[in-house]
Amino acid sequence: MNNEIKIVSVLASLSLLTGCGALNSSRSSSEKTTKADTQAASSDEATTKDCCEGGTGDCCSSEPVDCCGGDKVPAAAIGEPEKSSISIGYLNSTAHLLAFVAEEEGFFEEEGLDVTLTQFSSASELVNGLEASKLDAAFIGSVPTLTFQSQGHDISVFGGAMTNGHGYVIKSEYADEDELGVEILKGRNVASVKNSVQDAELQILLKNANIKIGEGDDEVNIVYFDSQKDAYAALMNKSIDAASVYSPYASLAKSQGYKVVYYCAHEKALENQPCCRQVATTSALNDNPNTYAALERAFIKAYRFTQNDHEGTVKDVKKYIDIDEDFIETEVYGGYSVSSPDPDKKGTVTLKDTIVELGYTEDYDIEPHYNTDIYKKALESILAEEPSDTVYKSLKEHFDDYE
Repeated sequence: MNNEIKIVSVLASLSLLTGCGALNSSRSSSEKTTKADTQAASSDEATTKDCCEGGTGDCCSSEPVDCCGGDKVPAAAIGEPEKSSISIGYLNSTAHLLAFVAEEEGFFEEEGLDVTLTQFSSASELVNGLEASKLDAAFIGSVPTLTFQSQGHDISVFGGAMTNGHGYVIKSEYADEDELGVEILKGRNVASVKNSVQDAELQILLKNANIKIGEGDDEVNIVYFDSQKDAYAALMNKSIDAASVYSPYASLAKSQGYKVVYYCAHEKALENQPCCRQVATTSALNDNPNTYAALERAFIKAYRFTQNDHEGTVKDVKKYIDIDEDFIETEVYGGYSVSSPDPDKKGTVTLKDTIVELGYTEDYDIEPHYNTDIYKKALESILAEEPSDTVYKSLKEHFDDYE
C-alpha cells in the first residue's frame, strides 16, 4: 500500500491550535539602582559581616540568613538573565502545560522574563525555529530531538516536559473495549507520524509481540503523516483503521467513539518513557545560562502549582488547548502522563539506545547535547529559598535518581 493517502474528509472540530537580599524578583528595564540604594546595600552588608565575625544572633548561624529581617538568603544565586525577551515554541498538546501555567500564573514575570508562546505543527518546524533564532526554547518530542541530534543539529536538552501520554486508537468496529493491545492491529492500516515517540513505541511493542510491519493479514501496515493532527484526521478516511495519539487526542478520540488500543503508561516495556523535552540550541544555552536557569525556575514553580491546584491548572491549559475541561483533567490527572521539568537524562539515554537498535538513527555521543546543570542550579536556588517544600524536595530526589 502506498504511504501517501489522500484524506477525503478533514476534522474541523479540533482547534488545538522578601528581605533586602531577595533573588530573582520581577525586574523591569526601567528600574535603576540609585546611589542611596547602593549605599544602603553596602551598609547592610557591613552590618551582616560585623555580626557574623564577632556578634551573636540568627545572622551568625551556620545557615545563610537575611539580616534585614526577611527570609533566608538563597545559597545558590543564578544571576541576572542575559536576555529577558524569550520566545518558546510548543505543539497542540496538554503535554506542554508547564509553559502555559508559568505564563498564566506570572512565574515568568517573577523571574524577570517576558515570554512569547507560539504554537507549531511539528518537531521539524520547532527545530527550524531554534536554528533560525526565531525561538529561544521549544518543547520537542524526545525521539525527534534524538534523531535531529544524531544528524548533526546542534541542539541540546536542558529540561523535561512530559513522561508517557501517548498511545493508539482504533475504530470501534475492530474493538469492543479499550486496551486490547497491539494484536488487534494485525491486518490494519495504522496512521502514524514518522520520527515520533508514538511510532517508536509502537515498533517496540510490535517487535516484542513478534508482529511484523507490512501489508499481510498478520502484519501491521504503518502509513506515515507529517503531523499528529494529520494522522488523527486520517481516521475519517475509510482506508485508515487506527491512528497514533498524544494528549489530548486520546480523550477526544474516546468521546468520538473510538477505542484505545493501548496507553503507553500501562505498557511494561514503555514505563517512564520520556516524551517531550525542553530543547534549545547548544550555543544559546552556553551563552545565556542565567536566562535559561530563570526559565527553569519558572517551570519548576509551575510544576508545583500543577500539583497543588488542579482546577487552576486545567483553566490555564484551556487557554492554549481549547478542548473540554473534562478532557484536560483526564489527560493531565488521569494517570496517563506526568508533566515534570526534570531532564530525566537516564530515561532519555535509554530511549536513544532503543531507537538506535530499531534503526531509527545512527548512534552518537549524546553527552555534549544534554545539559542538566541548568536545571540543577535552578532547583538548588529554589530549594535554598524554600527548603521545606515537599514538591521541590520530591523533584530533587527524582533528579538525583535519574540525572
